[in-house]
Amino acid sequence: MLTLTVAHRRELKAQAHALNPVVMIGKSGLSVSVIEEVDRGLLSHELIKIKAQIDDRVVRNTLFEEICEQLNAAPVQHIGKIFVIYRPKPEGSDEKSTHRLFTSKKKRLPSRTKRSFQN
Repeated sequence: MLTLTVAHRRELKAQAHALNPVVMIGKSGLSVSVIEEVDRGLLSHELIKIKAQIDDRVVRNTLFEEICEQLNAAPVQHIGKIFVIYRPKPEGSDEKSTHRLFTSKKKRLPSRTKRSFQN
């Protein structure tokens, strides 16, 4: 499980305030498919919110810790039924693929206006 500094955790809390939950955990609890979906969310977004539909506070705390341990993520915040989890993206292939996307696009030429044809 990752650990964060207080300042970094504060920044992540501020960023997560505007987010909507990406994954919902039902009353049946944590399953393999839920873990896979949380992993996919972390790969694409780094910072995600999870909502648990479980009423027991102790069970929610154990779920939060278990998710963070299994996915090697950092717990950011746990308020009520909402979990905020952070895991930085791997430095390998993701940056190269996004770099190729931005460098391969051609610049558009500005379109001519009606006034430019009159001169």
